[in-house]
Amino acid sequence: MRSSYFIGLMSGTSTDGVDGVLAQLPDDASPAPAPHQAPADASAAPIPASAITVLADASLPLPASLRRELLALNTPGPDELARAALAANALADCYADTVAALLAQAGLRAADIRAIGAHGQTVRHAPESGYTLQINAPARLAERTGIAVVADFRSRDVAAGGQGAPLVPAFHAARFGCGTGRVVLNLGGIANITVLEDPVRGFDTGPANMLMDAWIQRHQGRAYDHDGAWAARGRCHPGLLDALLSEPWLALPPPKSTGRDLFNLDWLQARLDALPARPDPADVQATLLRFSVETIAQAVVRHAPGARAVLACGGGALNPVFMQALSRALPCPLGTTADHGVPVQSMEALAFAWLAQAHVLGRPACLPAVTGARHATIAGCLYPV
Repeated sequence: MRSSYFIGLMSGTSTDGVDGVLAQLPDDASPAPAPHQAPADASAAPIPASAITVLADASLPLPASLRRELLALNTPGPDELARAALAANALADCYADTVAALLAQAGLRAADIRAIGAHGQTVRHAPESGYTLQINAPARLAERTGIAVVADFRSRDVAAGGQGAPLVPAFHAARFGCGTGRVVLNLGGIANITVLEDPVRGFDTGPANMLMDAWIQRHQGRAYDHDGAWAARGRCHPGLLDALLSEPWLALPPPKSTGRDLFNLDWLQARLDALPARPDPADVQATLLRFSVETIAQAVVRHAPGARAVLACGGGALNPVFMQALSRALPCPLGTTADHGVPVQSMEALAFAWLAQAHVLGRPACLPAVTGARHATIAGCLYPV
């Protein structure tokens, strides 16, 4: 078994920064399945932790002006095309800076890297209308780094009738294996779960950090609620929680995916306005945390009733108040992916390194059982150097 170096880059719905990893991934020589075939047998042995070597990891914050623009581009506004193009260039520059930091940390050259997987920043996601849009400038990133770039991971699956999301369950299955009774829970801006059964299933459950981040940004000017301290000072508001949980999208069966198109401050404000009295802002924060916890727990109970363990990753896994509330609400023990060799902040970036490798090797990585597509597809488009 030979190995190859790949870089994965991720800037998620939290829009707070770029996470990157440079990893050495196992690369077997077996022939790739045709695009219409399913990916490798989900019952195959998982990739052991020792077979994936993370040589470098880096997290760079997004400039405040770029973060504001990316968030603004989630809703219609003036001169969107030019603004989106300029934001894409600025994001690609942040990606390139992250790549430079990874190469320096690992002591490698651009020529040593087979490809970069760069997801871009989702600003519109409407698979029901046949499109999804991630701001990115992969050609600029390839030019700046001198490394081939794989990007636009969602579009082909959407073209095949799928949700184009979530993208990481195939990696979860490859890394952790199936039939173990485990659920992988990603706590980014949006929460999604991967049920490690055969076939693998996965879907978005609703907000994780996204609404909490937006609320504290509005009231305190902070990007996120550090350690859940503000939520811990508030009390859950039962009326508001009931209003949030009545959202029809939550009752839809998988496959399903969501984002800022639905769960945003306008959505929250409409429910606040319907209350007889305005709750204290800290109570709203506490209620938003409880909302995330309840939607995640309900999804696990409904769709993974035999789960024996939940492994959390993403930024929310570093929030002790969030994790304690989840531990109380879930029907099975809660741990993290770090307990199994994958740091919680590295999971999604590592997944995009793996997805880049899958593209280069011609391996389908979008799972129809996850996305609802008519057939499995090879994710991404390649920008060579």
